[in-house]
Amino acid sequence: MAAFEVITMGRIGVDLYPQQVGVGLDQVESFGKYLGGSASNVAVAAARYGRRTAVITRTGEDPFGRFLHQALRGYGVDDRYVTGVKDLPTPVTFCEIFPPDDFPLYFYRLPKAPDLEIYENELNLEAIRQAGVFWVTVTGLSEEPSRSATLAALEARNRKDITVLDLDYRPMFWSSREEARHWVQQALPHVTVAVGNLDECDTAVGERDPLQAARKLHEAGVKLAVVKQGPKGVLASEGSTTTEVPPVPVDVMNGLGAGDAFGGALCHGLLAGWDTERVMRFANAAGAIVASRLACSDAMPTAAEVDELLTGGTGGTGGTGGAPGGNGPREAAGA
Repeated sequence: MAAFEVITMGRIGVDLYPQQVGVGLDQVESFGKYLGGSASNVAVAAARYGRRTAVITRTGEDPFGRFLHQALRGYGVDDRYVTGVKDLPTPVTFCEIFPPDDFPLYFYRLPKAPDLEIYENELNLEAIRQAGVFWVTVTGLSEEPSRSATLAALEARNRKDITVLDLDYRPMFWSSREEARHWVQQALPHVTVAVGNLDECDTAVGERDPLQAARKLHEAGVKLAVVKQGPKGVLASEGSTTTEVPPVPVDVMNGLGAGDAFGGALCHGLLAGWDTERVMRFANAAGAIVASRLACSDAMPTAAEVDELLTGGTGGTGGTGGAPGGNGPREAAGA
């Protein structure tokens, strides 16, 4: 069996997005149901570009869990490493949509999310070693046994390019920023690429200045540091060289999922061997397209749509004016 081009590991759940925009959940009358969770969304985004993709995660053994298996297969993501946890419900996430930049999230992951019940002895370490890209998230470090499994997977990977840590810091999943920083710093020496916004870089290395954050990520062992700067665009540092790319303006509908679209496009561009500037421009445009649409997973663009936006078309966004997408803060970058 050929190796997967992309394997991601981390969160999965059901996103329930309101069909009424600009009102609170107390006034919403109907919702759309979608696959969600950052690692799963990145896998979907990479699959949109024809990449052979799988995700390592866990769901509840319930109707929502069955829905997520069906959704992954429908998007072309291999679900062989998605297993059930008998006594835990599949997580559900609600959001409110107040364009252009306010998208509150409400996570229902109690008593514990199944995706934090990933065990080291259940991992297919050979598949992880062979994958073209292996992508993990900081959320996977927040609790055991997922923490030990994530670190074991990274150690087995042995810093093979392309090994990515999505800095994905969610305060509600941690007792403190300091605890998160401790575990992020255990993971950084094992990865070759780190991706995060300024707040997540602060969590990872205690630095909010983009250039200084990139420098500290390099000192921790990272080869490519990708720092999202919100309205200032994205900075990519390879140590001796840096590249800055401005945001792509769009009419923002829902910023949730833009960061995951960026991640899937990043995987695609790195696998293609593109130069750093081209990768960043492509990833920015992919994020912008998703920011202009309602859903996350359903909204992930094709390569043709991204190329259309980059060459001056709308990329299916319905407009090119308004707030930037694809490189904003985590609050607007994926559930």
